[in-house]
Amino acid sequence: MKYIIIGLGNYGGVLAEELSLLGHEVIGVDMSEHHVDALKDKIATSFIINATDEQSLSVLPLKDVDVVIVAIGENFGASVRVVALLKKKGVKHIYARAVDDVHKTVLEAFNLDCILTPEKDAARSLVQLLDLHVNVESFRVDEEYYVMKFKLPACFVGYKVSDLSLEAEFGLKIIALVKGKKILNALGISILEHEVENHFEEDYELEAEDELVCYGLYKNFMGFWKAL
Repeated sequence: MKYIIIGLGNYGGVLAEELSLLGHEVIGVDMSEHHVDALKDKIATSFIINATDEQSLSVLPLKDVDVVIVAIGENFGASVRVVALLKKKGVKHIYARAVDDVHKTVLEAFNLDCILTPEKDAARSLVQLLDLHVNVESFRVDEEYYVMKFKLPACFVGYKVSDLSLEAEFGLKIIALVKGKKILNALGISILEHEVENHFEEDYELEAEDELVCYGLYKNFMGFWKAL
């Protein structure tokens, strides 16, 4: 896919580099020469322009990419103006970063494809790690619902999947089981290998290296971990 990322600071820069590493064509845009120079050898093309200027924005191939991502966060006015200009130019698919609830509320008025809240998601992940001692990979479906993958709690080892009753007790639906097993690699070193199973046996006995993938309300996940 082809992306234009406007704003190549800490967030936008990492986003551009990671998408490029995955094989996507990324066009980076920033008014800072320093930010552009840091990525010029890592992405397809880059532009040093002020994207809040409508004439400058016109040099970008806006109609030839799949998604335009506005990664500007700290400069509230610039973020909103760029989004407004993109909508005016008829860009069909726009993602935009919001740094707080006010920013998010304003962006919602533009009816965008996706509003990104990386700061909030990162803070939640840190809380889970520090307070609940749970290392989680999460995907936010909307403001309230998440899909989360986490290592099987020690107290569940030896139980059958059917014994957990997560949906009945906590409103969390198990959508996949990631089975972990130790194998020997070519050098004879023991390594951990995971295998995803979407259709798992209800009488399967859970093991210490397994992981669960669940769907539900964020508050229900918090309630589940606090109850352990």
